[in-house]
Amino acid sequence: MKLRILGFLIILSMVFNIGCSKKVEEDISNKTWDEILKLANGTKVTFYGWGGDENINRWLDNVVAKELKEKYNITLERVPMLPDEYLPKLLNEKQAGTKGTIDIVWINGENFYNAKKQGLLYGPFTDKLPNFNKYINKNSPDVKYDFGYPIEGYEAPYGKAQMVFIGDTAKLDYLPRNHLELLELAKKYKGKITYPDVSDFTGSAFVRNIIYDIVGYEKFINLEPDKEKVRKTIQPALDYLLELKPYLWREGKTYPSTLAQLDNMFADGEVYITMNYTPFHVVTKIKEGSFPKTAKSFIFDKGTIGNTHFLAIPFNAPNKAGALVVINHILSPQIQASKYNPEVWGDLPVIEPDLLNDKEKELFKNVDLGEGVIPQDMLLKHRVPEMRADLIPIIESLWREVVLGNGKNN
Repeated sequence: MKLRILGFLIILSMVFNIGCSKKVEEDISNKTWDEILKLANGTKVTFYGWGGDENINRWLDNVVAKELKEKYNITLERVPMLPDEYLPKLLNEKQAGTKGTIDIVWINGENFYNAKKQGLLYGPFTDKLPNFNKYINKNSPDVKYDFGYPIEGYEAPYGKAQMVFIGDTAKLDYLPRNHLELLELAKKYKGKITYPDVSDFTGSAFVRNIIYDIVGYEKFINLEPDKEKVRKTIQPALDYLLELKPYLWREGKTYPSTLAQLDNMFADGEVYITMNYTPFHVVTKIKEGSFPKTAKSFIFDKGTIGNTHFLAIPFNAPNKAGALVVINHILSPQIQASKYNPEVWGDLPVIEPDLLNDKEKELFKNVDLGEGVIPQDMLLKHRVPEMRADLIPIIESLWREVVLGNGKNN
């Protein structure tokens, strides 16, 4: 009798679990937004992405998650995991045909290119999002392309980043406006300037900024991903980086392995310049007491690279409806304004200012950007597009061979 009852309970449990998963995994392709909201109600959404910044983590946990629970009865679970960890997981699940566990991924660039190419993403889905349709400029290159690769609705913009440099004005005669002035400073303050190794995302971006400043970004729009053709195109920049090398920290024999290491060196006065993809990073660091009050952001006259980071949904996300609701909420003016605040994150908003009403525009006008930063309108005027994703590994490889390898052009 006990065995019969146990067997009945097991079967009942299986039926119950199937019913629950059906609610979440139900095909949403033809659902209205109201139907999607009902499906998402009472569910959990797992958010996988970089967890290396405590300010961003707090914002997700204390602002975004709290509002999602209050407004939609959705529980947001943040899982700190980088693309090089979660993409192999998704690929294994696809090959094995197993059930997914990830609902949203924070992604862009090469990782998006590879994930979409391998069929690891669900979509297109952006046309389903009310806030995307209401507040996003769909014709903007930042929305249509990710590192030059067509998005086609497989990811939604999350925020904008732009490379800025940060210099200590108490120690430098001037803040350089181009690569030539940077070289002059490096010669004058030998050993006090450097940049991260290209294995670091920001270090790689610095090298691309130098390339753009010397040869322009237009040459890379249609450039084939052929190593010799890329080498020929960027050779003037490689020559420059070799000329710069002996004046860098430790004579360019080694480079900081991470941006965090460079920031620490700047904070300690070991170097006089650092850099960041978060334009208002300097405000946070000054308020923390890490950077001196004389630290100030600057950019090159020809501009610095800007890109957009995105949110995507895995092909086998168990809660696609919940994922859509979360992403739509993040695209609201209120949430975009909250992360625009440098004390919170300092991430540039993705929504189009002209599509906001007066009350919504005030949300952004009321944000105090603090001292030492470059205003958003000035940043956007000096924003140059990211390089295509398929060219970046080639450039990084050439930097290692030529610059790190002391001019061995082979």
